[in-house]
Amino acid sequence: MEIGVFIPIGNNGWLISSTSPQYKPSFDLNKDVVQAAERHGLDFVLSMIKLRGFGGATGFWDYNLDSFTLMAGLAAVTSRIRIFATVPTLAIPPAIAARMAVTLDSISHGRFGLNVITGWQKPEYSQMGIWPGDEYFGHRYAFAAEYVTVMRELWETGRSDFKGRFFQMDDCRLLPQPQVPMKLICAGQSEAGMEFTARHADYNFCFGKGLNTPGACAPTVARMQEIAAQAGRRVGSYALFMVIAGDTDADAFAKWEHYKAGADTEALSWLTQQANADRHSAGDTNVKQMIDPSSAVNINMGTLVGSPATIAQMLDQVAAIPGLDGVLLTFDDFVAGVNTFGERVQPLMRCRNAVRPLQETAA
Repeated sequence: MEIGVFIPIGNNGWLISSTSPQYKPSFDLNKDVVQAAERHGLDFVLSMIKLRGFGGATGFWDYNLDSFTLMAGLAAVTSRIRIFATVPTLAIPPAIAARMAVTLDSISHGRFGLNVITGWQKPEYSQMGIWPGDEYFGHRYAFAAEYVTVMRELWETGRSDFKGRFFQMDDCRLLPQPQVPMKLICAGQSEAGMEFTARHADYNFCFGKGLNTPGACAPTVARMQEIAAQAGRRVGSYALFMVIAGDTDADAFAKWEHYKAGADTEALSWLTQQANADRHSAGDTNVKQMIDPSSAVNINMGTLVGSPATIAQMLDQVAAIPGLDGVLLTFDDFVAGVNTFGERVQPLMRCRNAVRPLQETAA
C-alpha cells in the first residue's frame, strides 16, 4: 500500500479547533514535513489550494500558500518522493496550468503530478470577480473535462486546436513536453465526479469514514473501481485519513477529545453555509460529507486514533480493501506526526514491512 501526506499548506492543517496545534503555513514547515516523509520512505505528498478561508476564532485556512510555487520549491529540495500540486480550474487557464506542470516536471525530474479541482466555495472566486454564476455548480465536471482535454493535448502533442463549450484553442503550443506521462488526480465522490475521474484522471482520492473504522470507505472504493471498469480504464483509489497517535490508546483519545472540545463553531458555520450553496449536486459529494456534524471538527475525514500498534493494525485493515492502492494521511501535529509514523507506526505495518527509511537503505 502506498502512503502519501496531505501537507499543511493552510494554517492549522485539517483541525478546525482552537485546542489543536496552532500554526501558520510556511515553506520551512512544509519542507520539514516533506523531507521527513521522504526520509521515512513514504511515496508521495500533495498540497491543496484554498483561496479563501473559513474565518472564525481560529481564522481557519485564512493563511494559505500557493500550491504550484510551494511544490516547485519542495521538488527542488527532494530527490525521490512524488510531488502533486493542485490546480483551481476556474482561476488558471489550462494552457498556463499545462506549462506550469511541465516546469515542475523539469524541476522534479519526472516526479510531478496534478490534482484537478472544480471549485465548490463560491467566495473563493467571487472575491476576484471570476465566479461564472451559480449555474456552474451544474456543469463543473463538463468544464473540467474540457480543461483536462486541453492540457493532455498539449502535453502529448505539443499543440491544441480544441474547440469546446468552455475553451477554444487556436494553434496553442507547448514545448517542452513532460519527461513522463503526466498523472492526474481527482477527489470527486459524486457520481459525476467519479465518472469524470474514470474518463480523465489516473487516481481518485476518497474520504475515509468514521472513527477507527478503517474499512468503512470500501463501498466508495468499489464504486470507483466499477465506474472505471465501465470506462475501460484503471484508476487508482486512495483514501484520506487523519492519524492521531499517542504512546497509548488512552493518550491518543485524550488528544482527540481535547481537539473536539475546542471546535471553532463560527468557522464550521461558514463551511456549512458554503457547502449548502450548491443546489445542483446530490448528497453524495465529498463537500456534503465534510459538513456532517458527527466529526466536522476535522472535516469528517476518516480518523485513526490510538497507539502506534493500534494505528498500524488499522492501516493494515485499510490495505486489505479490494481496489485500494494507498492512503493520503494528515496529522494533528505534522512534523511530529510524520516522524512518529515513520519511526513507530510504519515498521509495525505488514503492508509496509518491505519499506525501509532512506538512511537504512543507503547503509
